[in-house]
Amino acid sequence: MSLKRRSKVESGFSMSSMTDIVFLLLIFFMITSTLVTPPAVKNLNLPKSDHQVSAKPNTTISVSADQKYFVEGEQVSFWKIESRLKEILAESPEMYIALHVDESVPFSTVGKIRDIAIRNKYKLILATQAR
Repeated sequence: MSLKRRSKVESGFSMSSMTDIVFLLLIFFMITSTLVTPPAVKNLNLPKSDHQVSAKPNTTISVSADQKYFVEGEQVSFWKIESRLKEILAESPEMYIALHVDESVPFSTVGKIRDIAIRNKYKLILATQAR
């Protein structure tokens, strides 16, 4: 009487666990990459500050050294800033706006943009560099 083994050892490798891990990592990196908001305009010398705000802005306004205005990276005239912000923040006006202003820009320009935010009850964050 000969005894036979009924269970055979499978020599293959199941990739289903590996693909699950890869997809979870992909989803994680997609979500975390949307949390980082790079400045829309390059070469801005932001003012320096010791304090940093932890609130996540939903949109950005940038003012370059030559007084060009950008809302979410799109160049607009000063008079179009308010209407553009109303379009962007129509659904949720409680969102934050990050203001990226070159340090050579006069403070009166910052004050004008601040007045737009106050008039529409938007929350404004002045972007700064850490010291």
